Amino acid sequence: MQQVRIGTSIYLNYILLGMINLIIALHMSFLTEQLNTDAAAISALISAIGIGKLIALSFAGKLSDSLGRRPMIITACLIYVIFLCAIPFAPTYTIAFMFALLAGMGNSILDTSSYPALIEVFKNRSSSATVLVKAFMSVGSTILPLMITFFMARDMFYGYTFFIMAAVFLFNAIHLMSLKFPEANEGYLPPKKSTHRQVKLKPKTVFMEKPKFLREGITVIAIGFTSVGLFLIIQTWLATYAETIIGLTESEAINLLSIYSLGGFVTVIILATLLDRVFKPVTVLIIYPVIAILSLTSLLVVENYIILLIIAFMLGLSTSGLFQLAVTLMAQFFPEKKGTSTAFVTLSSSIAFITLPYITGLLNRHITVSSIFIFEIMIAIIAVTLAVFISYRYRKIFNSRSSGKILWRNP
Repeated sequence: MQQVRIGTSIYLNYILLGMINLIIALHMSFLTEQLNTDAAAISALISAIGIGKLIALSFAGKLSDSLGRRPMIITACLIYVIFLCAIPFAPTYTIAFMFALLAGMGNSILDTSSYPALIEVFKNRSSSATVLVKAFMSVGSTILPLMITFFMARDMFYGYTFFIMAAVFLFNAIHLMSLKFPEANEGYLPPKKSTHRQVKLKPKTVFMEKPKFLREGITVIAIGFTSVGLFLIIQTWLATYAETIIGLTESEAINLLSIYSLGGFVTVIILATLLDRVFKPVTVLIIYPVIAILSLTSLLVVENYIILLIIAFMLGLSTSGLFQLAVTLMAQFFPEKKGTSTAFVTLSSSIAFITLPYITGLLNRHITVSSIFIFEIMIAIIAVTLAVFISYRYRKIFNSRSSGKILWRNP
C-alpha cells in the first residue's frame, strides 16, 4: 500500500510537470501583455527554465543522496507552488525571469529525487516505473489545453490555471510528509578491501567488472542527450515541415502531431508492460532509434497524408520513453549514488533543450526545414551507435543468472 501511495504522489507531480512544460507557451499572449514585452522575450522565459535546471544540477543529485528522496521531492513541490502563484502577478519581466529560473531548479530537484525513488520503491520493475513518468507527463500536456479553453470560454482570469496546479502541488507535498520512503541507495554497502569485492544489491544482478564513469557513464549521458533530441526536434518542427514542404493545411499538420503524441503514449504503455519481463532497456535503446531512422527517411520522401499519419505514429512510438530508460540504466550502472548519477543524465537533457532549438533554428533560417530532419537522422544514427556499445558493455558487466551478488575484479 505504501508503494502505491508513493508512486501515486510521484506520478501526480509528473502530470503537473507535463502541464508546466507547456504553461508559459500556451499563455504567451497573456504574459506578453502583462509583462509589456514580445513573444521572443516570452520564449526566453522558457529557456530560463532550462538554465535553472542546469544551475540546480550542481547540487540536486548530491542532496538527494545525502538528505533522502522525500525531503527533496517535497522541496520541489513547494518551489513549484511559489512559481505558479508568482507568475500571474509578476509585475516585471525580470521578476518573471527569476521565477522561471526557480522553476527550472525545481525540475532538477524533482528529477534527481523522483527517478531514484521510483527505482528504489519498485525494485523489480524499475524500468517500467520510470518509463511511466513519460505517460503521466503526456496526460498533463493533454489536460492543460482543456483547462485553458475552459477558462477562456468564460472570460476568466488566466491565473486560475496556475493556482489550481499550485494547490495540487501543495496538497501533494503535505501528503508526501506522511509517507515513509526506502533509504536512499538502499541495498548498497561500501565494498570491503579484498581481491574480489562483494556487494549485495538486488537479486539476479551481477557486476562481473566494475562500471567506469568515463566509459559507461559518459555513454549513457550521451544517450540521454540523443534521446531528448529525437523527440524534441520532431515535436518542434514536424508541423512546420508538413505545412511548408509537404503542403498540408494547418489542421492536417496539427493532426500529425496529435498522432505523434498518441504513438508516444502507446509506446510508454507497451514499455511499462513488457520491460524487465520480455526485454531490457538496452534492447529498446537500439531498436527504437533504428525505427526512427526508417520513419524519418520515409518522412522525407512521402507526401501521401494517410501514410504520413502512420509515419507520425511510428515516430511517436520510437522516440518516447528513451530518456527514462537512460536514467534507469545509469542507476543500474552506479547504484551507490543514484541521485548523483541520474543528475548527469538530466544535465545532458538540459543541454539538449537549450542547444538543439538554437541549432535547428539556424538550419531552418539558412538552409531549409528538411535539413532539420536530416540532422535528426544523424542524431538517431549516433543514438544507435551509442546503444550498441552500451549493450555490449551491459553484457560484460551484468549476469542476470547469478545468485544475487555483485562481483568485480580490481582494476
